[in-house]
Formats: sequence, structure tokens, C-alpha cells
Amino acid sequence: MLEKNQQFRAVITDITSEGNGVCRVDNMAVFVPETAKGDEIVGKIIKVLKNYAFGIVLEYVKKSEDRVESDCDYYSKCGGCAFRHISYAAECEVKRLIIENAFKRIGGLEPEFDEFICADETYHYRNKAQYPLASIDGKAVCGFYAPRSHRLVQVDDCVLQPEIFSEIVEAALDLINEKHISVYSEETNTGIMRHIYLRRGAHSGEIMLCFVVRKDISRQLSSICKVLTKKFHDIKSIVMNVNPDKTNVILGEKCVTLSGTDTISDTMSGNTILLSPLSFYQVNTVQAEKLYAKALEYAGLNGNEIVADLYCGAGTIGLSMSRSSKKIIGIEIVPQAVENAKENALMNNIANAEFYCGDSGEVFEKLRNNGCSPDVIVIDPPRKGCSVDTLSEIVKAAPEKIIMISCNPATAARDAKWLSENNYSVQKVCGADLFPRTKHVECVVLMSRVEK
Repeated sequence: MLEKNQQFRAVITDITSEGNGVCRVDNMAVFVPETAKGDEIVGKIIKVLKNYAFGIVLEYVKKSEDRVESDCDYYSKCGGCAFRHISYAAECEVKRLIIENAFKRIGGLEPEFDEFICADETYHYRNKAQYPLASIDGKAVCGFYAPRSHRLVQVDDCVLQPEIFSEIVEAALDLINEKHISVYSEETNTGIMRHIYLRRGAHSGEIMLCFVVRKDISRQLSSICKVLTKKFHDIKSIVMNVNPDKTNVILGEKCVTLSGTDTISDTMSGNTILLSPLSFYQVNTVQAEKLYAKALEYAGLNGNEIVADLYCGAGTIGLSMSRSSKKIIGIEIVPQAVENAKENALMNNIANAEFYCGDSGEVFEKLRNNGCSPDVIVIDPPRKGCSVDTLSEIVKAAPEKIIMISCNPATAARDAKWLSENNYSVQKVCGADLFPRTKHVECVVLMSRVEK
């Protein structure tokens, strides 16, 4: 049995989705942060659990060819990135294997794996950032949370975000401090300013600034809006989101437009898309377009199909398939996102799309009972995956194809296994990196109905 503070020498033989290297010491798995496959290290055990342990590096005996110097001053402190210590090629290989292992080990499946879709750009690719605020020495500051905590790491510039985001946040913080607007405290549920939230159209350049507050402070924010819109001409919308609850959920239900328009616009897969603060929209637009193109390829549409798009968000996936299908039916639980989807269809002169608000499984059951019989069902569920009820409704509808887009290979493999046991063959899987340098990865799955 390993003991805390025990020193060891080992070779890192694998790397996890969290970015931790893996080695074996006395026949026990030891996870070592910021190590790369092929590193030979002298380390020290810092924590021992029943079946595994954690260690740290004391000395590198030999460094892996995959290792690179981190280009971010906050990497070891901030929980945003997981792979800044290895090359991007090595990161993509890790993510490719994460997806394959999930489907083989969790799903017990052997689909064809298409070539992994790497990103062309690994810097400044995010179109959205949510900065939590904290009070340090009586001043409002912001940054990101340290791993597995709500301890704020003050970050002045994040290389994943557009550079203009840092400029806007710095100017907003100066004005918040000038106006003496208090910062929200999770512990006491007091204070006002919770988050600064930014969205930017990757193609349009339009920016939405959202102040997330505990209570309505429209009057205090109005003068701040005037200064910021005068300084940053790309800001087309400033919104106040009110979240009065004691919760770690960032956004509340109430949005008040303080300046400009209620939404901003961007282009996705050839369609103009309107975005509100509550709309789901993939954070890496260019990579999402590649992902949706792969989903369209898997769907194999000829113009005669009815496509149901479950968890449709602002309608981006369904609308990208609309010109290749007979009809699109989208379902989404967030009302504002559904309204955006309807507006997006209208704005792009797409007449063959209709959208419904509610739980995907429940709404789809009603539509199916009323005669809705889609040829293809597209699902893009949250990280927790689909409920059995939703999967059951999909199977009852008996579409020829199911296309699953997922940000969690483990739950995707789990759901694909369930579908494989209920008349569907899992044929192809393709991974796509929408979140370079972080632990997250997307995949798209093709499943076809098996005739009994």
C-alpha cells in the first residue's frame, strides 16, 4: 500500500481526459498533474485512496516528446485548460482515444471511427465567456474558478477568449468600482454583481455584454452602458440578467435590455442566427460548422425526409439541414431559445421548420401521438445525456436514422448502447475538437434502424 509523501520513480504511460498523467507504482495507478505520456519522473505521493493515488513531480528524469512549455501564466492555477503542457497533436490523439475507449468499453460497441476533426485555430476561438466576480481588498475583480472549487483565480487575459473581451471586462470593472457596486458573495447571499457575461458573433463581430446581478440595478448600470458603448463600437447589446437565487447556476430567468438590441446576430452554416443571453450556441463557431457538416453527411438527406431536432437550442442544427429536407421539427425547453429559433427560421426564409417549447421527451411523445413520424431524429442532449423516457420515445417513432451530437463521450456511449439494444445499429462515430486545450470534446454518432 502506498503512503503519503512516499517518493517514487516511474514512466507516465497514459493521460486522462482531465490532463493528468498515469503511471503505476507498487501495482497501483497514480495520477500526476501536468505530465505527458513518455515522461520519466521522480515523484511524491500526496494522496492515497483505496484503488488509486495522486502524486506530484519532483524531478523529470526524461521528458516526453509530446511535452511543450505552457504559454499561459494561469495554467497551473485556473481550471479552464487541461492540455497546455502537451502539443496540440498529442492532445487530439488523447481526445480521439477518449471517444474510442468510451464506445468500446462503456458501450461495448465497435463502430467505424471517422478521422478526428482537429481545430485550425487553438487561440481566441471562444465566442462566449462568463466571468465570476469577487471582492479583493474592497475592489471588484474577475477571473475563473480554480479546479474543483469556487475559489476565484484573477485572470487579466485568457488566450481562449477574443482579445477584445479582456478590454471590455477591464473597462467594465473600472466602472463597477467607480460606482461602488457591491460584489455578490455566495456564502452570505449578499452583494449585487455576480458575473460579467460576453457573447460575440464569430463572423459578424457583434458583441453582447450581460451583467448578471442579484437584483435590478438598471439605474446604476445605465451610465455604465453609455460609457462602454461609446468606447466599444462592436457592443450591439447590453443586457441585465437578474438572478436572485442562492445558487451556482449563472443565469436567472429575467433579462432586461439596457442598451441596443435584445439579441445579436451571427452566421452559422450559411444561416443568420439571432442570439439572446439564454440561447444555447456552440462556443466555437468554426468547429461547430464542421461538426454540423458531418452530422448532415451522416443524415444522408435527399430532400424528402422529415427531421426531428431534439434539444434544438436556437435551431442551428436543424436549420443547417432545412434545405436538404422536407420538414424540420425542433424541440427545446428554454422558451427564449425557441423564440430565437422561430425568428432565425423567418429571417432566413426557411418555411419548412417549426419549433416547440418543452421537455424533449414529453413534447415529442405528444407530436408522435398526433401522427409525427420523422425519418431522421437528431439529438444534441446536455452533458448528462438523454433520459430513458426520451430514448424510448425515439425508438417508438422508429426513424430510419438517429444522429447524436454529444459533448460527453461517456454518456453518448451509454445512450448509444441502450439504442443498440433497442433496434438500432451504431455505425459511425466522429470526434471533433470544439474546445482546444481544454478537457472537453464533441462527437457525432450515426445509428441506423435494424429491421427485425
